[in-house]
Amino acid sequence: MSCTVALSNSPVFSPSRVPVPASLRCKVSSSSSSSSPETLTLTHSPSKTSASPSSPSSPLRILRLQKPPPSNLIRTSNTDCSTSTVLKRKRPTRLDLPVASMSFGNFPVTPAGVTDLVEVEGDGYSVCCKRGRKGAMEDRHSAMVNLKGDSKQGVFGIFDGHGGVKAAEFSAENLNKNIMNELGKTTDDKIEAAVKNGYLKTDTEFLSQEVRGGSCCVTALIQKGNLVVSNAGDCRAVVSRGGLAEALTSDHRPSRKDEKDRIEASGGYVDCCHGVWRIQGSLAVSRGIGDQYLKQWVTAEPETKILELNPELEFLVLASDGLWDTVSNQEAVDIARPLCTGISTQQPLSACRKLIDLSVSRGSLDDISVMIIQLGQFC
Repeated sequence: MSCTVALSNSPVFSPSRVPVPASLRCKVSSSSSSSSPETLTLTHSPSKTSASPSSPSSPLRILRLQKPPPSNLIRTSNTDCSTSTVLKRKRPTRLDLPVASMSFGNFPVTPAGVTDLVEVEGDGYSVCCKRGRKGAMEDRHSAMVNLKGDSKQGVFGIFDGHGGVKAAEFSAENLNKNIMNELGKTTDDKIEAAVKNGYLKTDTEFLSQEVRGGSCCVTALIQKGNLVVSNAGDCRAVVSRGGLAEALTSDHRPSRKDEKDRIEASGGYVDCCHGVWRIQGSLAVSRGIGDQYLKQWVTAEPETKILELNPELEFLVLASDGLWDTVSNQEAVDIARPLCTGISTQQPLSACRKLIDLSVSRGSLDDISVMIIQLGQFC
C-alpha cells in the first residue's frame, strides 16, 4: 500500500479551502503490492486542468513512500487493493524474571549445604538447633567433655551470631579452648578471671581478622564440683532447682540501666526505635564477641556466676534468644522436666525439640538453639 505525502507548497497547507482535483487525489497503485516494501518512489503529477486564481502557480508535488510492515507483524491477507490487509501481531518473547525473596528486609539466602536442623546427643548433654525464617542459620554450639580424662568435667556453649555467621563460628571453635587454656595458667580461686580472659582473648583474635559481624555467647563450665556459667549478650542459662526455674545469667541489652549508663559514659548513645533499644541506633545487644565498628561500646567482658553442684540442681538449659523471646524460664523448665527427671530413660533431646516447637508455634522467626545438660551426671 502506498502513502501520498503533500509537500509544504501544496494547497492543503493553505488557510483557504481549495478543492483538490480528482487527478491529484490519493490512489492505490496496482503495482504497489508487487513492488518491494523498501522502494522509495518520487512521482511528479502535473495538473491536467488550469489552475484557479487561488491555486499556486506550481503543480502539486507528491512524494510516494512505501512503508514496510513492522518486523513483529505477520501479513495474513494480501489480495487486490480493494481488500483491506489484516496484520496480526506476533507473541512477544518470553521474559525470564529473577525470583525475589518475599520476606521482609534484605536478608541473605541460606547457602547450599547448610542444614536447617542440627541435633546432637552427647555424653551428659543434648542440643537441637533450628534455622529460623529470616535467612541463613547463624547459631552455633560447642561441647567438650571428659576434660583431661575426667568424665565429671566439661565445658559447653551456645553462640548466636548477628551480621553474619563468622563470629559465631569462630567463637564456637575457640572460646571453650581459650577458657581451658586460661584455667591452666591460674589457680582454682581465680576461675572467674580465667573465664573473663578467655572471652577477651577470643574477641581480640576475632577482631584481628577484620571480619564483620558479632556473636552473643553463653557458656557453662563444670569443673571440680562447680558450675561456672558466663554470658555476653542475650543468650541465657536457666537451671532447674527442684522444678523451679532460676536464671543464672542476665541479658545484656541497652535497655538495662547499668548497660545504658556504661555506654553513655563512654560517649555512645542508646535510643528506642519501634520498641527496641539499640546502641547508636544499630545493635540491640550491648555485649558480645566481635562487632568491630561498635567495639567502643560493645564489650566482650562476660558476667559470671559460680554454683556448687548438688542433687537439687537437676538440669541446665542454655539457649539463644530465639527461645527466650517467646518462652519463659519457668515454661522451659516445666516442659523439659518430665523428659529429663524421674524416668528410667531420660529424653533430653526430645525436650529440646519440644521447646523449639513451642517457640515456633508462638511465631518465632529467629534461629533457635537449645542445649540441655544433665547436671546429675557431673556430680
